[in-house]
Amino acid sequence: MRIVLIGQAAFGAKVLETLLGKEENVVAVYTPPDKPGGRPDPLKEVAVSKKISVFQPKTYKDDRVFAEYKELKHDLTVMAFATDIIPARFFKISPYGTINYHPSLLPRHRGASAINWAVIMGDTRTGLTIFWPDGGIDTGPILLQKEIGISPEDTTGSLYFNHLFPMGVEAILEAIALIKEGKAPKIPQDESNATYEPPCDDRVANVDWGKPARELYNLVRGCDPQPGAFALFKGEIVRFYGPKLIGESTDKAPGEILQIDDQGIHVAVSGGKLIISRVKTDQGKKMSAADFSAEQGLKIGDQFGPQF
Repeated sequence: MRIVLIGQAAFGAKVLETLLGKEENVVAVYTPPDKPGGRPDPLKEVAVSKKISVFQPKTYKDDRVFAEYKELKHDLTVMAFATDIIPARFFKISPYGTINYHPSLLPRHRGASAINWAVIMGDTRTGLTIFWPDGGIDTGPILLQKEIGISPEDTTGSLYFNHLFPMGVEAILEAIALIKEGKAPKIPQDESNATYEPPCDDRVANVDWGKPARELYNLVRGCDPQPGAFALFKGEIVRFYGPKLIGESTDKAPGEILQIDDQGIHVAVSGGKLIISRVKTDQGKKMSAADFSAEQGLKIGDQFGPQF
């Protein structure tokens, strides 16, 4: 079976390595254009090392890109962490169609930041979906799903790297095997359960100290490692990582620093205390909250700023 892989980053690279390790015939790779001054995408690096053709279109709306894609005469397209907008006509070229990996239990959490929103919204379960894209945003029939629990301590990073990344690679292999056997289902998504959330960026990550403790804790977990939930200190953005929530009430104002120790910065929140273990400014590197406090002169009673 001739396979075209569309993707990027470490996940795309791992999928390619795994497919080649299973002696699958990957005939071409599509990945985003190189960024000026940056290192090549990991997927591109693996493809080049294996002498696999690499295509890096600026847009998939170009008729020449589509014509080039058709000339590959492949049997199946696999989308592994594909963030470009790809027109529906690309999905109809290969005889076995196109499959796509998405890190949520579709139709819940459609969109580019599915893992973030599962944590931010306090979900207790999530998973991944391999589906047949149809040109909509994470719409199209489901081929298979895998479900996992979300612990109260999980972050977006821990869910992805410890679970959804390795499970996703194996799920793609399982999906390809089902396709080869003629046993791959196409289960319609239940639109009554569909949700869509916007990208998790700084429009989402700004901490509102007036919100309940659990909601703030979920926000910090959901924005860890990217983009990093943030507040202001002395007019500078400070991003929070590695949170812990303590259900001890306090009469201090939300956002006020209660304690600084080896665990991190203890901050008053409505209905508890939020401990931040690591922080980062937009001008600096991630560091322990204790080191940051010493460097910046934080002290008990200082206040993290409100929203912009």
